[in-house]
This record gives sequence, C-alpha cells and structure tokens, in this order.
Amino acid sequence: MMIPNMTVSQFNKINPTDTDNKIFTEDELLFLLAEQKWKDGYTCLKCGNDNYCKGKKPHARRCTKCKTEESATAHTIFHRCKIPLNEAFTLARIVCCNPKISTYEISRQFEIRQMTCWKFKTHMMECLNDSENSLKLKELMQMYQQKTSIS
Repeated sequence: MMIPNMTVSQFNKINPTDTDNKIFTEDELLFLLAEQKWKDGYTCLKCGNDNYCKGKKPHARRCTKCKTEESATAHTIFHRCKIPLNEAFTLARIVCCNPKISTYEISRQFEIRQMTCWKFKTHMMECLNDSENSLKLKELMQMYQQKTSIS
C-alpha cells in the first residue's frame, strides 16, 4: 500500500487525543508495523534472501534460507521497546505532535516512570531529527491516523 507524502503542516495537525476511545490490540499494531516495514518486500538482513515463511511470533517473518526470524518491531523505532505497543504508539504520536512536552507530563498521563518516558522521548526526537527516519515515522503515524479514522 503506497502512502501519499504528508506535509509537515498536515502532520503537525494530528491530534493525539483523537483516538483515546479507539483502542487497538497489539496484534493490530503489529500488523500495521509489518505492513509499513515490509511494504517494498521482505529481505533477510542476515543473508539477503527474499523468501520467507511465517514466524513463531505474530507478524514475524522467518527466512527460508538461514532460518533467522525477524519480528515486526525489529529495527524500527519500537525495537526493544519495553512499554506496551499501544501505549508506545500513542506516546509516539504525542511526542511527534508536541515535541516540547515534558517527560514529567508524559509520565503523569501514562503512569509510567519518568526515566522510561525520557528514554522513549529521546529516541523519538532522534528519529524526528534524522531526515530518513523522520519520514518513516511520519508515514507510520499517518497510517495509524488513517486506521483510526476508519474504525
């Protein structure tokens, strides 16, 4: 599925509270991540093979040549994320829409440790400052926005 480019002003207008009542399951979010991650096709990072089969975890892919399994979150902005994926998506949207939000405020809203929020926000800000990752993050947030407006 091709995603049209989103302008910075359109991206900044995304309201993170629009989807408070629409709760997505982890499976739905993993599907969204996998769809975005492998939109141009799967290629094994270890051996370069482009054939795969279903992995053991939901929406993971396993290389048919070297048997390496890659999850939908591996090598994405949610790689090694310790908080639940639905909270991480919401947190990412909040940080993208309001980069100046305090980690103390995020901590109060989500009832997560402040240092966890700081680490996640720092990671998001690094992604936003990197032009290639920023585009990927904006596309992912746009897909998430489109899915929430459909539901």
